[in-house]
Amino acid sequence: MSLLFKGRQQASNNKVGIIQRFFMFFADHIRQGLHSLGELYRTPFASLMTIGVLGFSLTLPSTLYIMVANTEKITEQWQQASEISLFLRGSVTESQAQQLLKRLRTWNEINAVSYVSSEQALDEFQRLSGLGEALDYLDENPLPAVVLVTPTSKHASPTAAGILLDKLKKEREVDIGKLDIEWLERLYGLLKIAKELVYILALLLFFAVVLIIGNTIRLNIYNKRDEILVMKLVGATDAFIQRPFLYTGFWFGLLGGVMAWVTVTLILIWIGWSLDEFMAQYQIKLDITGLNMQALLIMLAVSISLGLAGSFLSVRKHVNDIEPE
Repeated sequence: MSLLFKGRQQASNNKVGIIQRFFMFFADHIRQGLHSLGELYRTPFASLMTIGVLGFSLTLPSTLYIMVANTEKITEQWQQASEISLFLRGSVTESQAQQLLKRLRTWNEINAVSYVSSEQALDEFQRLSGLGEALDYLDENPLPAVVLVTPTSKHASPTAAGILLDKLKKEREVDIGKLDIEWLERLYGLLKIAKELVYILALLLFFAVVLIIGNTIRLNIYNKRDEILVMKLVGATDAFIQRPFLYTGFWFGLLGGVMAWVTVTLILIWIGWSLDEFMAQYQIKLDITGLNMQALLIMLAVSISLGLAGSFLSVRKHVNDIEPE
C-alpha cells in the first residue's frame, strides 16, 4: 500500500465529532463559494457579459411592473372615474334630500356623499358656461339637485360600481343615476392587459436567462474536463465537483440582481422627472413607489433562483457525463 493510501486509512480510523463535521461542512462551502467568486474575478469580461445579460433581462419586466403598479395607484386618486351622480326628482324637498344623504352615509359600499342643490348647480353652470346674465331670464331653474356618491376602493371596479348604481336607482328620491361604466371598463381592461404582457415578457426573459447561464456553466465544465476527471479518479463525489459550478450560478444571480436594482432605480428617477411635470397638469402628486427593501429582496431572490436553475440544469447533465474510462 502506498504512503498516500496508508495516510487515508489512518485518517479514516480517527473519529470526527458532530460539531467538527458541522464546522467542516460550512468551511468547505465558504471555501468553494469564495473560489467560485475568484474564478469570476479572473475572467472579468466574460463574467460581466453574463451578469449584464441577467441584470438587463430583469430590468425590463421589473420597470414595467413598477410603472403598472404606480398607474393603478394613480387611478385610485381619480375618484371621479367611479363617482356616481344621482339626479333627484323635482318634487324632492330639501329635508327629503338630507334624509337620503343620512341613509346613504350608512351604506358600507359608499366612502363619501356630497349634495349639490339645484341653486348651486345653476350658479356653477352660469359661471362655467359663460352665458352669464342670459340665464336670469329663465322662468324656473331647470337643473335638478344632485347627490354625488363616491364608492369605497373595494366597490370602485366597473362591476361593483355598476351593481351599486343599480341599487341606488331604487331609492324613491332618485330620478336618474349616471356612471361612466365604459370608461372604467376600458381603464381596468388596459391595466389588466399591461399586467399580462409584463408577466409574459418576464417569463420569456427568465427562460432566456436560464439558457444563457446554463450554456456559460457548460463551457466552464468543458474547460475543466481534465480537472474533473482527476478529481473523480481520486474519489471525489459528484456533489463535491458540482458545488463550485452551482456557486458560480449563485454569484451570477446575485450580482445580476444588484445590477438590475441599480438600473431600475436610475430609470425610474429619470422617468420620474418627466412624470412629475405631466401629472402636475392634473394637480396630482405622483410619488413612484416600489423601490423599497422588499422589492430589492424579491429581485435578488428571482435573479439568484434563475442563476441556480441554469447552473443546476447544466451541471446535472454535463458533470455526470464526464467519467474516467
